[in-house]
Amino acid sequence: MKRFVLVAIAALWAIAASANPQALDALNTYRTDNGRAPVSYSKTLEQVAQRHGTDMARNGFFSHSGSNGSGLGDRLRAGGYSYCFAAENIAKGQTSLGAVMTSWANSKGHRKNMLHRKATAFGLFRAPDNIWVMVLAAPGC
Repeated sequence: MKRFVLVAIAALWAIAASANPQALDALNTYRTDNGRAPVSYSKTLEQVAQRHGTDMARNGFFSHSGSNGSGLGDRLRAGGYSYCFAAENIAKGQTSLGAVMTSWANSKGHRKNMLHRKATAFGLFRAPDNIWVMVLAAPGC
């Protein structure tokens, strides 16, 4: 029953994230304010973020490595995304999009990912327990 509830909640949040242009607007405003080109939304990248966020919530961990030892590249390939650049931001505990974006903007490594010149697309997912995953990438070169 617990697994079903987590999956149902994750599905609802995924719909809200993809239906809500605020995430794209927030990231692109941050990028353009810092002299970077905007990125586009990617359903595939959102699904990769969703799988990792749900894995962390379901299995009670917080890491860039998946419960099966996967790294971001492994998860992108498994999701059918061929890439020449990829980066991942994760966060836990922030209760709003504004809070997580501020947190990432104030972190040197996360900020670097969000402003990377090679990033052309992104996906964002908020999993149960306020676990956030943002994947930024550029399709195969």
